Amino acid sequence: MLKTPINLNLTTIPPVFHPLISNADIYDSSCSATARVYFIDKDDGYYLKTSPKGTLKKEATMTKYFAQKGLSANVLEYLSDENDWMLTSRIHGEDCTHAMYLEDPKRLCDTLSERLYLLHSLDCSDCPVKHTASYLATATENYKKGLYDPSYSPEILGSLSSDDAYNYVLQRQDQLFDNVLLHGDYCLPNVMLDNWKFSAFIDVGNGGVGDRHVDVFWGIWTLSYNLKTQKYTDRFIDGYGKSLIDMDKLKLISVIEAFG
Repeated sequence: MLKTPINLNLTTIPPVFHPLISNADIYDSSCSATARVYFIDKDDGYYLKTSPKGTLKKEATMTKYFAQKGLSANVLEYLSDENDWMLTSRIHGEDCTHAMYLEDPKRLCDTLSERLYLLHSLDCSDCPVKHTASYLATATENYKKGLYDPSYSPEILGSLSSDDAYNYVLQRQDQLFDNVLLHGDYCLPNVMLDNWKFSAFIDVGNGGVGDRHVDVFWGIWTLSYNLKTQKYTDRFIDGYGKSLIDMDKLKLISVIEAFG
């Protein structure tokens, strides 16, 4: 996780955070065009995330839920004014894009599949967020906006028009079930390890109770993208549990994801 030293103008930060920021070294740790993440080097360390108003509400809710299960950082403050702000405690370790982990791809693949299986095995009956309905609604909204990117799965989507792809989703959307706790964006940058020991999940704002194939899709995708090869796909599926995975559902997820 990159950290670039910066000077923060306190007038741009809500007053509730001023005592924490004062006399502390501040680093920009952002990796998104839509959100800023600041590392505050004080005490054991804190992360302060900000993005447009309303966009962090679900993430704060799901981060609190994951934290209750020992899977994420504690949310110390969530504030929504002109923008949203979320303060969390520091997570020790590095995300899975660190060279230490990329240099041992087999172990990384096995770690990623094991952690996902364990996540999906948890009792989530008390989770406050359902995933599938909003997931499908986003696909519909983006289809109507003309947003369609088949690059996630060109071997599946290369010959499908946007209309064809959307009709494919409509005909099969009832195959998805809300039955496991999803991360929602299960990619290497969002899994934190401390010398190979699991530390936490981050960026869980797309999480909730949903269909396991969403996370399985992203687990396969991130290994292919970050390792520049598809050779670990079968290993990941076997590590997670091949009997739990429906390949037709994975295809359905890849089509849904083409609509963002």
